Amino acid sequence: MPSDPLVAQHVLEFPGGYTRTTGPVIGRFLSELRGRRIVGVRTAEGRVLVPPLEYDPATGEPVTGEYVEVGPAGTVTTWAYVQEPIDGHPLDRPFAWATIQLDGADTALVHAVDTDNPKLLRAGLRVWPVWRDRPTGHITDISHFAPEVTKIVSTVRAEYRLQAGGALRVFLGGVARGVFLGGRCETCDKVYVPYRMSCPECGSAIGDTLELPDTGTITTFAINNLPDPRAPEVPFVSAYILLDEADIPMIALIGGVPAHEVRQGMRVKAVWVPESERTASMANIRWFAPTGEPDVELS
Repeated sequence: MPSDPLVAQHVLEFPGGYTRTTGPVIGRFLSELRGRRIVGVRTAEGRVLVPPLEYDPATGEPVTGEYVEVGPAGTVTTWAYVQEPIDGHPLDRPFAWATIQLDGADTALVHAVDTDNPKLLRAGLRVWPVWRDRPTGHITDISHFAPEVTKIVSTVRAEYRLQAGGALRVFLGGVARGVFLGGRCETCDKVYVPYRMSCPECGSAIGDTLELPDTGTITTFAINNLPDPRAPEVPFVSAYILLDEADIPMIALIGGVPAHEVRQGMRVKAVWVPESERTASMANIRWFAPTGEPDVELS
């Protein structure tokens, strides 16, 4: 007749700690760690073993006793991700156990790589050691390895003042009055808007200004899905608009129509802010809105 198995629990414990000698090779390795250096040992065949060993595992021959400083950076060769660390693990957050071949070494050591994103892990990932504040001569003097810095996030803010002069001052003066000012090149017979003092095509001087209509035709456009303080809503449309009687389009926002209904050839008209709110600024034009006229066929 079967009987229940007999079970006895055993605990092996050294309350005061287990002390053992390191030997000259491991002792040198740990002493260098205390100085925040990582060394390997060279074999008779010229390979550098890290961590160092007293005998070459490939040949069984004693090592040469020549110590070589390696790293401190290295390359991940293999890894295993730990999503939920347990007591005794080097980190209290997700990390990876990895084999890391330090620069100048021919073998790899196993250590922790600090990353909360397993997708960052790959063969060839460059990592650097993160040292503990007070090294004591133990492998844990290296708290962990961290991926090499490949990008940074910086706060960028530029503050400047733009002083309008020449042709721009003339054009913005017209916008303050609610009109678009252009100029005709007498040589090319082309009308440019905004107004400019010389022709961009032939270099001829442009003299008098022309008042152009505030109606035009959409030539090209883009639908934007990122917020913009100037836009009526998101998504919004920015478009190149060829004003009537002009030969070059200008860019502006489109409003008063759903983004998906905007099309090339659509006729539009400027929507101005009230005259009392106008300044010498393009903000005087809220946007261009459809006129309801038939579309224009673009050549």
